[in-house]
Amino acid sequence: MVKLALLDDYQNAALKMADWGRLPKDVKITVFNDTIADIEGVAKRLQDFEIIGIMRERTPFPRALFEKLPKLKLLVTTGMRNLAIDLAAARDRGVIVCGTDASAGATVEMTWALMLALIRHVPAEDRAMREGRWLHTIGCDLKGRTLGIMGLGRLGSQVAAIAHAFGMKLIAWSQNMTDERAKACGAVRVSKEDLLSQSDIVTIHLLLSDRTRGLMGPAELRLMKPTAYLINTSRGPIVQEQALIDAIKKRQIAGAAMDVYDIEPLPKDHPYRSLENTVLTPHAAYSTEETFRVFYPQMVEDISAYLAGKPIRILNP
Repeated sequence: MVKLALLDDYQNAALKMADWGRLPKDVKITVFNDTIADIEGVAKRLQDFEIIGIMRERTPFPRALFEKLPKLKLLVTTGMRNLAIDLAAARDRGVIVCGTDASAGATVEMTWALMLALIRHVPAEDRAMREGRWLHTIGCDLKGRTLGIMGLGRLGSQVAAIAHAFGMKLIAWSQNMTDERAKACGAVRVSKEDLLSQSDIVTIHLLLSDRTRGLMGPAELRLMKPTAYLINTSRGPIVQEQALIDAIKKRQIAGAAMDVYDIEPLPKDHPYRSLENTVLTPHAAYSTEETFRVFYPQMVEDISAYLAGKPIRILNP
């Protein structure tokens, strides 16, 4: 019997989004709907599994975890990039790591959903309506406002395209951005400092790396206008949490919308949960039926190929 674990299936979606019956009958599937934070707990749970399927960025797989899972032979992650997996450690332990395709569209759409919800106070007005109250906030238009995009890659460029439809002015920055790249997206390349000081809305679309970790700290947030908003659908650690909490409490910026956090799931007592002028979603940007119907069927394909002795979409050759 081959034991297969599917981790962090918060929404009980995994078995519904693919035909797992395609796998051999001797594959026994166990689905876990929660996340365990400590390595010892994860190792104890997974010690008997040969194959593990994970949702990107939920349960980390560092070297210390691989060393505690001697039976593990195949790890399949959603997406073709998962910085939470130590690929070298997997290779050293003889574990094949495979991935799946992914769509950028869902995260782009969530960026705009958060942006509009934030500047038009949608959550606050929804709560007020349910409490029997009527209109009590004043929103602002997007047309004519300046959108600062940090990163014009696969996601940032799509955000830029939609910004033009709203009639926004576009400026952009990243460490490696060129004038040509910015121009191709209809934006003007500026320095990081100018982007922060000139933007009415700043949206982050950078990969988390040593260069971007903690990129938005106290100094950067102080550069933003007191009427400006920050949107983060990229990765939590790009923004220094305490700096953002202080900036919002002190009204240094008008508010923030976040889909990503340093610790996920976000602790129940986290200060973000009690901040005003924020919109919070639970790393749900990629959580759409269309995305899952790519993730999980391709996970089945990866597992089938491995069991047939011909693994595909290998991330650690």
